[in-house]
Amino acid sequence: MEVNKKAYEAYVKEMTPVHKKWPNLIKAFFVGGIICTIGQVTTNLIMNMGVEKEAASAWTLLILIAASVILTGLNLYSKIVKFGGAGGLVPITGFANSVVAPAVEFKAEGQVFGIGCKIFTIAGPVILYGILSSWILGVIAYVLKAFGIL
Repeated sequence: MEVNKKAYEAYVKEMTPVHKKWPNLIKAFFVGGIICTIGQVTTNLIMNMGVEKEAASAWTLLILIAASVILTGLNLYSKIVKFGGAGGLVPITGFANSVVAPAVEFKAEGQVFGIGCKIFTIAGPVILYGILSSWILGVIAYVLKAFGIL
């Protein structure tokens, strides 16, 4: 039994990918920074056209999401994420990618059973738990305000 355990530990150590922390951090910072810079430049350009800041921000989000969807459809966003890791996954472009990627992958199964059923495979739990946790925190805040604690 002890030999099998040591052999298994050696196998796990051999198969576990080794990540280089600092190069990954630098690449994530670089990719995330580029995405955020593109967003800021877009917002500034829209504001220079006379649009208010809030509306310009909304348009920027729509443009970034559309760009992410298009890049996902062209199979380019996955390459960005492979290079930049969290730098490509954390911004709203990464969330748009997580919604679109399963739809693209399962489109051969049809509109209903492919795209319709699989589109929220990755993003669904994020949406569900995001809404649930915000609802619970809202109830807690309401109760604390009712008792004068907040």
